[in-house]
Amino acid sequence: MATHAPVSPPAVQHLTVDSDSDGQRLDNFLLRELKGVPKTHVYRIIRSGEVRLNKGRAQADARVRAGDVLRIPPLRLPQRSATVAPPVPAREFPVLFEDAALLAVDKPAGVAVHGGSGVSFGVIEQLRQARPQVQTLELVHRLDRETSGILLVAKKKSALRDLQNQFRERSTGKTYLALVKGHWPVSRKVVDMPLHKYLLPDGERRVRVTAPDDPEGMRSISLVKVLSRVNPPPGWPSDAEQRFTLLAVTIKTGRTHQIRVHLAHGGHPIAGDDKYGDFELNRQLQRSGLKRMFLHAWQLGFRHPVEGTQIQLQAELPPELRSWGNVADFWDQRD
Repeated sequence: MATHAPVSPPAVQHLTVDSDSDGQRLDNFLLRELKGVPKTHVYRIIRSGEVRLNKGRAQADARVRAGDVLRIPPLRLPQRSATVAPPVPAREFPVLFEDAALLAVDKPAGVAVHGGSGVSFGVIEQLRQARPQVQTLELVHRLDRETSGILLVAKKKSALRDLQNQFRERSTGKTYLALVKGHWPVSRKVVDMPLHKYLLPDGERRVRVTAPDDPEGMRSISLVKVLSRVNPPPGWPSDAEQRFTLLAVTIKTGRTHQIRVHLAHGGHPIAGDDKYGDFELNRQLQRSGLKRMFLHAWQLGFRHPVEGTQIQLQAELPPELRSWGNVADFWDQRD
């Protein structure tokens, strides 16, 4: 835990990062330390520059180091409502791999990885409730709420630091399955376009492709492989878009919404994507039985944080995706 200077709230706080938190993202560190402070408020004070890291401004994804000093502005917590928040239900998720250092689960679509932004709880809170005997359970990385598939959870802080370093150094192999509108060209195998994060007026986060000389653009690389052409199910309107492509997308950089934005920018949005998709097409997809975004974290390769051996995980395509259109024709015939 960080050491807190003795101050009387509401007043400035100074937090000193200890060795157990070395290498953590600034936002994750503060969300753990500032108990009871709404997630939206934590991000607001970071964006406004009120949080100072060693006397300087810092972004939410900055990494803190042991010995760093954080200045936190006075925090006025909202009055507690008389309504008692519902308890977090204990829940286990399908286990893909587990040992003393880490846990890999198959996250279903529609479940957030953590609470916040209007979500009372997510995977990590439910796992902690289901496993009270485990002292440490921390998310190694994130998946969008509507994305299913492999999610890593660390059971030791040393494993958390090592795995997050692997993600940051791009030494992991992450491949997703995505169904997109139209016929993605087989020859288009690399998407190398910088991405820029911004906020909508209501504070919701969005990402767009930007110019190479944008100082706030982050280089983003996705490798795309065509797996199969896909036809919609019977009953699809004859005058509607009827061409789809199942893609395997390996990301070399882990930017927010990277796959969704890269594919949509190329004119091939992911089926069911409610942020960057074709909204008229999405309505037809809903009527045809596809009730979610067709994006699945399929394969993940990494080095075991303790043993040093290579681990290769795979989460099978969920039934609700495999059964749409003629996806199963390809999926069931794989070697």
